[in-house]
Amino acid sequence: MPRTFVWHPSKGPAKSPKLEAPTSGKLKITQVRSGIGHSWRMRLTLAALGLRNHQSSVVQQDSASLRGQLKKVRHLVSVTPVEE
Repeated sequence: MPRTFVWHPSKGPAKSPKLEAPTSGKLKITQVRSGIGHSWRMRLTLAALGLRNHQSSVVQQDSASLRGQLKKVRHLVSVTPVEE
């Protein structure tokens, strides 16, 4: 049977865009990709952020611990600052 998928290092995005959010205030976090197929740690991190399913959004207060969680799943979520 021929191989149907060949991985190439040059294919796909080079890296995730850098998180350029303000250091204080609130952030709107939207899940843009599913946690299916990713590690259990990433799925638990999405649940800890309050994201239940694909395309769900939450507003969280910015903090150092939140930044660490977002860094873990930055390829699954999009983050935008919230104007108060």
